[in-house]
Amino acid sequence: MNKQTLLYRKRFIPNETILLKDDKILEITEDFVMTKWNCLKPRLDISYGYSAYFLKEGFKLSKVFDHEDNLVYWYCDIITSEYDASANALIVTDLLIDILVYANDSLRILDLNELADCLEQHSIDIRLACLSLRQANHLLSLLDQKTFSTYQHRLDSYITT
Repeated sequence: MNKQTLLYRKRFIPNETILLKDDKILEITEDFVMTKWNCLKPRLDISYGYSAYFLKEGFKLSKVFDHEDNLVYWYCDIITSEYDASANALIVTDLLIDILVYANDSLRILDLNELADCLEQHSIDIRLACLSLRQANHLLSLLDQKTFSTYQHRLDSYITT
């Protein structure tokens, strides 16, 4: 993998795979990707951010900013990924569960209902659903043990002021 690697986001809801053509890859290795991005669609609440994909850990950590460069929150997507060497493409699959971390360290867990819906509709298999739950549990453990800051610091090291 290199900075010319194509980066795709695959989602279950809606069922889509999108080339993240406007994301700027700052670093990419077999177990880590760092990007800078602007919102795909204009939004009033957020403008841009940085994302660190911890591929072996199974989550993407994004630091999200508003239009005035203020931190809105840290957004954690539970993910899995696969690399297609023939296409030099990394496909990152969003496994539905998201965890928001606010500046005051409060948390919000999102989209458990979407995971349940996908299971009922058989659009996600049991293996991926279990992986999502286990990786979310691991991330919550990192937050509980106060070791999450290690990941935040790694992402912050790429932000230039």
